[in-house]
Amino acid sequence: MILERVTLDVGPVAHGGHCVARVGEPPGRVVFVRHALPGERVVAEITEEHPGYLRADAVSVLTPSPDRVEPPCPYARPDACGGCDLQHVAPPAQLAWKAAVVREQLARLAGLPDLPVRVEPLSGGPLGWRTRVRYTVDAAGRTGLLKHRSHEVVPVDRCRIAHPAIQELPVTGRAWPSASTVDTVAPAVGPALVGPDGAFRSPIVERAVGREWTLPADAFWQVHPAAADALAGTVLDLLDPRPGESAWDLYGGAGLFAAALATKLGADAPITLVESAPQAVAAARTNLIDLTGLRVVRSTVEAALRRGRLTGPVDLVVLDPPRTGAGAAVTRAVMAAGPRAVAYVACDPAAFARDVRTFRDGGWRLAALRAFDLFPMTHHVECVGLLLP
Repeated sequence: MILERVTLDVGPVAHGGHCVARVGEPPGRVVFVRHALPGERVVAEITEEHPGYLRADAVSVLTPSPDRVEPPCPYARPDACGGCDLQHVAPPAQLAWKAAVVREQLARLAGLPDLPVRVEPLSGGPLGWRTRVRYTVDAAGRTGLLKHRSHEVVPVDRCRIAHPAIQELPVTGRAWPSASTVDTVAPAVGPALVGPDGAFRSPIVERAVGREWTLPADAFWQVHPAAADALAGTVLDLLDPRPGESAWDLYGGAGLFAAALATKLGADAPITLVESAPQAVAAARTNLIDLTGLRVVRSTVEAALRRGRLTGPVDLVVLDPPRTGAGAAVTRAVMAAGPRAVAYVACDPAAFARDVRTFRDGGWRLAALRAFDLFPMTHHVECVGLLLP
């Protein structure tokens, strides 16, 4: 199949790991182009056509940006692995890229133009940080990673952003004829593990907020080694918990933020954690058994609010929703509970901005914002916002 090629003058970055360009007579049709940088002139292949826009991959750079670098991974190219969007971007420029995306989303969706945003790097550098990697197995039994927006498997020798302990595992050098995926995890304590189709036989131990956490190997945990403490510390800094206060930890997982809050509020403080995943609920109950004031509710946040399992007033709320965001119903219910402060932990800037808009419509304000590069070499960025009535 021969794809149409066009020459593009690349414009600003956009959410999703691409830049915006236009093709055709002014104003031109919008093209979301990957593997490019603002200000570049590139030759791009059109990969998808939609009624209002096109998708494309830059395959030749005619005028490079000074922020362009040679990708450290040989598979970070349009026809190979789709896992890393930004390996062609110098690390400092990656931070600026992500800051621009957060700023644009808050301006367009939350009505907050010109908000200063700085994305902070974590320790360890841009490679070798990912402590959980899922490889896909192709029809020949070879492990690899998926192409962008595709189910096609690209065989690789190793993943450069994977933790060194994962890169040393015998995953890519052997056949997996009976598996569809191969999962790997490098915990904080003990050796790295590998299991076909998520079949891990033993739990793992992680460390954060001065605790050790025993978890199922396939349970959710932040994939950057420094992420859990960075986020928990930021939530505490922004909320400034005070003795005698109560708190909700919504979408609480294994209880990272509940444990952090308890370090300031006390072990007997009334903290309610709401989580729907059975493994996470079990982990929270086991690992936080010493927190006598903690109540763990197995439920979706929406159902817990609707069925009266969460009732105000409450002083502090931590919101750490999935990529889709908390949504208007949850956001309004949180405001109605009357907390003095909400810390919103967001893995998607668009969903975050939409929920901030709901808070603002309810008379609240975004009083502080910090952003972190939890996922170097990719377009993903984590934000923590402080919302006050």
